[in-house]
Amino acid sequence: MNKQVRGTLAMAAVLAMLSACGGGGEGDAAAPAVTAKVPDSASQSVPGLMRYMDALVVVAPDGLEPVDVSSVALPTDDTIEPQTID
Repeated sequence: MNKQVRGTLAMAAVLAMLSACGGGGEGDAAAPAVTAKVPDSASQSVPGLMRYMDALVVVAPDGLEPVDVSSVALPTDDTIEPQTID
């Protein structure tokens, strides 16, 4: 097989794989970006706040707009055990 045929077949395989990954979700609403709004669960419980902070760190929002935290009240709970931060 010459190089041009191999290249064409490789390109066709890549395009077939990419086309299989997309589409079909016309009715599905995309989840809002973690930086769009602080979820209510972050103000309701310490675990909810930790889940939000974990999701925020994964996104690495350094180049994104700041999140409005003016309505967030950090939860406190004196009954739970301290958690290790990874």
